[in-house]
Order: sequence, then structure tokens, then C-alpha cells
Amino acid sequence: MAASGGESPFCPHCGAPQLYLSLDYQSVETGGEPPVETLGAASTGAMPPPRPQQVDWKMAIRCAAAVAGVAGVLSLVAMRLPMLTPASLLWIVSGSLITMGLYQRRRPMAWMDAGVGARIGLVVGLCLAIGLAIPVAVAGVIARFGLHTMGSFDTQLAAIFEKVIQQSQATTPFPPEALQLIHSQEFRAGYVLFVFAVVSVFLLAVSMAGGAFAGLLRTRRKATI
Repeated sequence: MAASGGESPFCPHCGAPQLYLSLDYQSVETGGEPPVETLGAASTGAMPPPRPQQVDWKMAIRCAAAVAGVAGVLSLVAMRLPMLTPASLLWIVSGSLITMGLYQRRRPMAWMDAGVGARIGLVVGLCLAIGLAIPVAVAGVIARFGLHTMGSFDTQLAAIFEKVIQQSQATTPFPPEALQLIHSQEFRAGYVLFVFAVVSVFLLAVSMAGGAFAGLLRTRRKATI
């Protein structure tokens, strides 16, 4: 660093260049810390570039919750109208792409890349899992205890279990206790929860991949603070 106050930057005896510490650096020796801006300006001669804008999680969660809400409504309607099942599945699979579009429309100058898209996609997957679990669970409770229309669902589950038992009896017969457990209501509830857990993991993986792909396509290297 060049000397100030008229002092020569070279040694008067040997002619070697001399190094002078500024007051900001001297404050470090006394326990203080110079500001980051001062360090950047002193080391490179120019101010450091501004940090890119972080993800606006409040807006991202709002967009993901809106997409998950629509997915839940479509899923409930598809239970009554099977013709809407493809539309519901398409909306769920493309939830990250839709959320990224909504997010960037509301934050057009936000930093965007594949990493940001993957993180937003993870939030979308969580919102989709919750948004599908709550309405489906409520509809199931109403159908079973209010409308008493879950007989067909129980018949389908019983047929699935019976088929698995028949295929396994040829190699590994089930003991009577296991057969009694399989036909119990607790086992059916556990099976439904297991299936939903697998679907949730699939939603997280698909949402993260879709978010990363959308972020890569929408990559923006400049952002406003």
C-alpha cells in the first residue's frame, strides 16, 4: 500500500519498497475487525461486487402452497370424476415447473440457477405431499364413517393381499398369526401409510429434478439487491 503524508514508499537505506498498514488493518491488531468493503477495496483497489440475491422463501412457499392446493383439489375431484385423473397427475408432476414460473414472474430479477431451482423444488415436493395428504385423509374419514362408501376400497385391498398370500404360499407359507395380522385393519392402515410414504419420496425426487431443470433453463447471472 502506498505511503501517505509525504513519506517515501522506499527504504532510505537499501531502496526496498516498504509496506504500510492502514488504520483499518491496525485495528485488527487491537481486537477490531475492518469492514468487508474496506478489505476488498484495499486488496484489489476496487469495491467488491454485490452478493447475489438469496431465495425469497416467503414468496417461494406461497407459490408452492398455491400449486399444492390446486393439486389437492384436482385429486379430490378426480376421485369422483376419473376422467380428470390424467390432468391431476400432470399437474402434480409438473408442479415444480409451474411454481418456478410463478416465482420468477413475481421476482423477475431474482438470482436463478439449477441449485436454486432444486431447493425450491424440494419445497414444492413437501407442499405437494402435505397438500395431497390432508384432503385425501379427510375425504377418507368422511367416506368411511360418514358416507360408509369405503367397501370397494376394502375389497380391493383384500384382493391385493390375497393375491400376495397365494403367490407366497407355494414357497414360504405364512403362519396363522401372520395371516391374522395381514387381514387386520391395523395392517391395512399401515399399508396405506407405507404407500403414501413411497409416493411422497417419489414426489420429492421428481420435484427436485423438475426444479433443477427449470432453474437451469431460467439461469440468471445478475440479480438486484
